[in-house]
Amino acid sequence: MTTHRPKTVGALKETDYRPRSVKDELRRNLIVRIRQNAPIFDGIIGYDDTVIPQIANAILSRHDLLLLGLRGQAKTRLIRALPRLLDEWCPVIAGTDLPDDPLAPQFPRHRRMAAEQGDELEIRWLHRDERFHEKLATPDVTVADLVGEIDLVKHAEGRYLTDEAVVHYGLVPRTNRGIFAINELPDLAPRIQVALFNALEERDIQIRGFPIRLPLDVMMAFTANPEDYTNRGRIVTPLKDRIGSVVRTHYPLRPEHALAITQGNAWLRRESPGGMTVDVPPYMFEIIEELARLARKSPHVNQQSGVSVRASIANAENLVSNAERRCLKTGEKHVVPRVSDLQHLIASCRGKLELILAEDERAEDKLIHALIGEAVKNVFENYGDLNELDSVIEAFAGGKTNVEVGDEVTSEDLLAAAGRLQGLVPAARKLCKTAERPIDDPAELAGAVEFILEALFVSNKLSKYAYHGRTFFKR
Repeated sequence: MTTHRPKTVGALKETDYRPRSVKDELRRNLIVRIRQNAPIFDGIIGYDDTVIPQIANAILSRHDLLLLGLRGQAKTRLIRALPRLLDEWCPVIAGTDLPDDPLAPQFPRHRRMAAEQGDELEIRWLHRDERFHEKLATPDVTVADLVGEIDLVKHAEGRYLTDEAVVHYGLVPRTNRGIFAINELPDLAPRIQVALFNALEERDIQIRGFPIRLPLDVMMAFTANPEDYTNRGRIVTPLKDRIGSVVRTHYPLRPEHALAITQGNAWLRRESPGGMTVDVPPYMFEIIEELARLARKSPHVNQQSGVSVRASIANAENLVSNAERRCLKTGEKHVVPRVSDLQHLIASCRGKLELILAEDERAEDKLIHALIGEAVKNVFENYGDLNELDSVIEAFAGGKTNVEVGDEVTSEDLLAAAGRLQGLVPAARKLCKTAERPIDDPAELAGAVEFILEALFVSNKLSKYAYHGRTFFKR
């Protein structure tokens, strides 16, 4: 990939390459994208009018950046997308621990090398992916990890403490000419955060008080949860003051964005033996997103903690997996996730909702079950009218008629039971048509039948009971 590129400083001088700081490089490439009306970050949904303009302004202002938001708001993904704004290849001096510009070296040792070797100084090329380093803040992170430490072995070999060659460098100086990111910044101990002061303000580092000062060319980016949520630590005020721009992220503001995020990230395409297929109707995806929306507004959920989009992604995967399991057990070739599959979302929701004052260990399961029922009720309003289902309700009159549902009931058995109730199958066909699904496919109709019955149940039009592990609807 780099064989055709200059190998020495002399050859590099003959090209159009000019020294440029990392922040100027990011700024220039961002300007090109804006002028071309090209996406700044690929694969980021729902931030076009809110978060991304603020990040663009920070880059144009040559600021360091802090993304502040609740869990599951694409903070890490945004940080990891920043290298896309770097040049694809960058020349640095070869044979050194720290990347440095060969035409404008900043470190004393590199300047001496440039003076001694002149145009014969060898260079190497870094790909932009090599110019991004990321560190997850944990309590055991030390100043040596981030900044560096005096290498006593090198010192014992005769090097002076004023020589930067005596230093074992940390991640920050090793990211010179690149982007350095710290995830969950408040988790860093205050004394570790203090060690970053000089890197952010004076753009240099000091190691253990020794007179070694290394000027750095690095953009620093951080992520953090809001201070009122993160109980493990705080961002010390002087450090926050040195960060140029603080951008708040958010959960999807529009349902279509939430759906696109879930469908784009969840593992939904399954390859199973026998050529069976699993198709998810749109209303099942909408129920999953409505569940997340209701949880984010529930007074029983700690909203300072938030409800991650990972909950919706995991729910979608569990929904498809349970339908797949039914397909494997019943031998059906085509299966559609149904409302009865939603009970298995409890497993993928556990741990993703932080309840307020929940002493009962089963309180979380009860809340999830209640939110699922409310989500079904709300989504059904977009696909049907309960007032048009009087004939279905009357068909259950007297309590002599019931319909068995469940995640192991085949589509044919469910439709056979539904066919004995006047108006239920025609209502299911109408719902499928509204959802733009096939109206004669047994699996699609079975899914629509369960959706209708569950909507009647959560609206107190029907009752539901369990008997020996089997579930029935009745009047």
